Amino acid sequence: MSTTTAVLQLRGIQKKFPGVHALKGVDFTLRAGEIHALLGENGAGKSTLIKVMTGVYTRDGGDILLEGKPIFPGNTGDAQALGISTVYQEVNLLPNLSVAHNIFLGREPKRWGFIDWKTINQQSHALLKDYDLDIDVTRPLSSYSIAVQQLIAIARGVDMSAKVLILDEPTASLDADEVQSLFRIMRSLKERGIGIVFVTHFLDQVYAVCDRITILRNAELVGEFDAATLSRPELVGHMLGKELAALEERMHQTTSEQQRPSALKLTQVGRAGSLEPIDLQVAQGEVVGLAGLLGSGRTELCRLIFGVDKKHTGTVIFHGKDIHLSSTKEAIDLGMGLCPEDRKHDGILGPLSIRENIILAQQIKQGWWRFIPRKQQNAIAEKYVKDINIATSDIEKPIEQLSGGNQQKVILARWLASNPRLLILDEPTRGIDIGAHAEIIKLIRQLCDQGLSLIVASSELEELVAFSDKVVVLRDRKKVAELTGADIQPDTIMRAIASA
Repeated sequence: MSTTTAVLQLRGIQKKFPGVHALKGVDFTLRAGEIHALLGENGAGKSTLIKVMTGVYTRDGGDILLEGKPIFPGNTGDAQALGISTVYQEVNLLPNLSVAHNIFLGREPKRWGFIDWKTINQQSHALLKDYDLDIDVTRPLSSYSIAVQQLIAIARGVDMSAKVLILDEPTASLDADEVQSLFRIMRSLKERGIGIVFVTHFLDQVYAVCDRITILRNAELVGEFDAATLSRPELVGHMLGKELAALEERMHQTTSEQQRPSALKLTQVGRAGSLEPIDLQVAQGEVVGLAGLLGSGRTELCRLIFGVDKKHTGTVIFHGKDIHLSSTKEAIDLGMGLCPEDRKHDGILGPLSIRENIILAQQIKQGWWRFIPRKQQNAIAEKYVKDINIATSDIEKPIEQLSGGNQQKVILARWLASNPRLLILDEPTRGIDIGAHAEIIKLIRQLCDQGLSLIVASSELEELVAFSDKVVVLRDRKKVAELTGADIQPDTIMRAIASA
């Protein structure tokens, strides 16, 4: 049932937070009986737009129309009452309650003033049969898989609000068979006339199930497209903000890996539900770029190499030794460092000083029983503040008071102070100003020249072209291409990302 009737319209939506313009006049139209993909990289505005739709955030400007009538949801309860429900990647139900209780939570039928459990159980069982689920609804929700919990959350959402269903990364934790089961349900709901907003980072899934695509970038609307006529290279270009045209060619090193000693070799290293088995080699003094859209597996690969997540398959050889990391401490001891994608959450210790943040990795490597003397700490901190131009008047200032770019420099200084043999940088220039961006790129080039091995994950294609000896392209959690030499160009990388 595909119609041209707009069930939900957002026009000129504005949303501001202190220091951040999160949505800049964004339009979005969802039709009845369609599956509509909402796409964009980190910071594009997808999550903010969904929260405006569902009443989590109050819009600062613009209009929302449901079936042609203005609405003003003040919270998720208001949105559900109007007919708009959301199912998130992490199921936001209560695992200790029964399946049936979760489905009817907050709207339990009653008899003589008491909850009518018999009716709840019967209606829940009948409801779930429409989703090909024949399960014991009296058991706790936690006793079922994530895939089943997702379907239960969808059943609850549709039963509460049968107009608009928002699915925010619902497939992130599902295997291939579970994804196909979810798609069958989505198509069934589409036939019933329900409008579905589908947020995902997997391009194959977009083309498998979606009718139309809306793309956001940097808090603005890029455009709305028919999935049937938008090619993958065009989609990737819209998301990354790059045209498929070659930029200034850079001369890449042509020395083969075999002529340089190996620093890192991965053979069929993978993790179920996170990354398909992958082969990767990094030579000493080589920079390997990781390209791909958000959710492609770049961050997952970085975390596996550094031991944040444990590999399920494969072997890792680091400087000639077969290693089996059970902790990040072991990675640090071996001479690895990781600058994480989310520096505020995973990188900095906000209340601690710049000095304390810089010496942290070296102190861990040295051991807490061999405390670095304060005079030496000061010397280390002052050296790197000067060497990589960290803008601060005092190394005792809390790092949370620095700009994003300077926080990133402090994290880089932390690892450089530990004398690493392999440095992994996950989006090292994201969210920083132009000046700091240029300085970090310059620092990466210097590190290459000094012989340090680097793995750099970046969504900025010009960055990868500027400093990579080799670019590994990932899509949908697996390696799809490896580019070297003259092939390291923006158009080649883009086509590899977008290839079917």
